Amino acid sequence: MSETDFNSDSSESSASADLAQAPIRVGERFGRSLRYSAAQIAEFALLSGDTNPLHQDSSAVRASQFKGPIASGQQSAAVMMGLVASHFSRQDDGMRREMLCLNFNFAFKSPLVADAQIDMRWIVSAVEFNSRLGGWVGSLNGSAVSGGVDCVVGRGTVLVRNLGGTA
Repeated sequence: MSETDFNSDSSESSASADLAQAPIRVGERFGRSLRYSAAQIAEFALLSGDTNPLHQDSSAVRASQFKGPIASGQQSAAVMMGLVASHFSRQDDGMRREMLCLNFNFAFKSPLVADAQIDMRWIVSAVEFNSRLGGWVGSLNGSAVSGGVDCVVGRGTVLVRNLGGTA
């Protein structure tokens, strides 16, 4: 990993930095498939203060190039970050862990339209133990794909700590 903001100590040799004990692994993949309903899009826009009529006004949507209401960027980013948080704080595999989101960036390439299938996927691209933060810093690459198109592309950095013991 190339982030130096975290003052990484890649020479860490203690048992806590043993790659075999890492609660996050390079190549780890996870995701989910979903659809946003028009009502979910409108509700999220309202709750987040996004008044863009393409999220909730049927007249504006009909006059647009889109085939239905489009999800706000922050809705897709929130769901994608929630997927990361849920995955790295899970305990269904017997490992006790905690995680913190350190940084996320998203690019919105194409709109996500109501009722369309969306496949959200993440892959861990790098992992490094950080002694100052007391855990593993992982870099992730993600996307939200609909109709074969990468609609949202994300990059993230998370801190995952192995709390020891079993869940």
